[in-house]
This record gives sequence, C-alpha cells and structure tokens, in this order.
Amino acid sequence: MKILRLLWVFFRIGVMGELAYRLNFVVQLFQSLLELATALAGLAVIFAYTDKLGSWRPDEVVALVGVYFLVGGVIGLVIQPSMERFIDSVRQGTLDYTLTKPEDAQLLVSIQGVEIWKLIDIALGFGVLVVALGRLGERVGAWQAAAFAGMLLAGGAIVYSFWLILATCSFWFVRVENILIIFQSMYEAGRWPVSLYPGWLRFGLTFLVPVAFATTVPAEALTGRLNPQVVLGTVGLAAVMLVVSRLFWRAGIRHYSGASA
Repeated sequence: MKILRLLWVFFRIGVMGELAYRLNFVVQLFQSLLELATALAGLAVIFAYTDKLGSWRPDEVVALVGVYFLVGGVIGLVIQPSMERFIDSVRQGTLDYTLTKPEDAQLLVSIQGVEIWKLIDIALGFGVLVVALGRLGERVGAWQAAAFAGMLLAGGAIVYSFWLILATCSFWFVRVENILIIFQSMYEAGRWPVSLYPGWLRFGLTFLVPVAFATTVPAEALTGRLNPQVVLGTVGLAAVMLVVSRLFWRAGIRHYSGASA
C-alpha cells in the first residue's frame, strides 16, 4: 500500500507537469500508432508468404507484439524516466535530498519519474493483446492465463533489477546513459520471438540483456509453450535479480559522496 500511495503521488506530479505541454500527447499518440502500424505491417508482409514463423502462428506473434508494447510502455512510464533522474541526481549531487527523506531511498528513486503519455503504449499493447486472445480462442486456458500473469510480473522484476543495476553504476562512472541506450536498442528485438535469432544472439537477449524474459517468455506462457522448469527458473531468476540489485544499490550508496564532497 505504501508503494501504491507513493506511486500515486508521483503520478499526480507527472500529470500536473505534462498537462502544461498537451501537444506531447498528440506527438506520443502519433509515434505509438506509427510504431504499432509498422510492426503489424511487417507481420502482415511476412505471413503473406508463410503460415508459421518458426513454430509461431500469426495470432501468437501478434500477442507477442502486444506484450512488447505493454512492457515497453511500463518501462517508459516509470522505470526509464526514474532511472534517468537517478543518474542525473548522482552526477549533480542532489541525491542528498532523496536520502534524507523518511522513505526507502531505492523505492523513491525507482518511482520518482512518471511519463504519463506512455500510458498510450500500455493501452495499445493491451488492446492488441485482447484482439490476439480473442483470435486464439479456447487455446488459452486458466493455466496459460495464470502463467502469463506470473511471467509478466517476473519479467518486469527482472527488467527493473537490470535497469537499477545499470543506473547504480553511476556511483562509480561519470556517465552511464550510453549503457541504458544499449538496452533500449536491444529491446527492439523483443517484438520477435527470441527463438528465431542465432544462438549467440539468443543467449545475449536472454542472459546478458534480459529482453526474452520481458516479452518472449510471457508470450510463450500465454500460448502454452512453457514447461514448469522454465516457469520456476524465471521466478527464481527474478528473486535473485531483486536481491542482487538491492545489494548493489547498497554498495553504491556507500560510495556516494554527496553534493558537499
């Protein structure tokens, strides 16, 4: 409840800030619709020549695109802007103000930035997902739905932990924005099933930059492709990543000198 209350406070601040520039809504809407149209048009071209992409049917890949937009919207809504502000506050020494507040500092830096227009991506992703589910029909049962929800949460935890670890590197390095750009670039690959890529790239998108856990694994759960071992492994990795990111955050805090240093 505390997390939701604080998130609501920062969300209201984000709303008040962004409503001063309402043209941003139109720009974001156009950009999101164009990106979605491009992704779906690409699928239409490919499936005009084949019935399957690997072992994936058209509706299953559309569901993956929905997950891609949904997770990308969440990243752009709160994770990315919060981590960017966190990096700036370390470089400028203004993290002092966060550390002196009575709430947990990691929690505050993780939700301090909210880009409300990214709700458009979340809505579009959810809409595409609903359409895909309607076309998949009875092939989606209770187990698939439960596994999808669990893998979506686990994937979100893995991605958040990964972003926090990268951003925490700012305690030792002057600029780490370029490292964050690497994730953003590689996340583009998440609109396609990771199993389609060569082995070396599939390994990188799974274990080096966890794009697979953000998009492909939830989509696989929805389409009944996951086995219990993968489910347990994903949940276990999410738990480990949360612990490691927390320990890394504490180590970074010990190396922070503050604005008066």
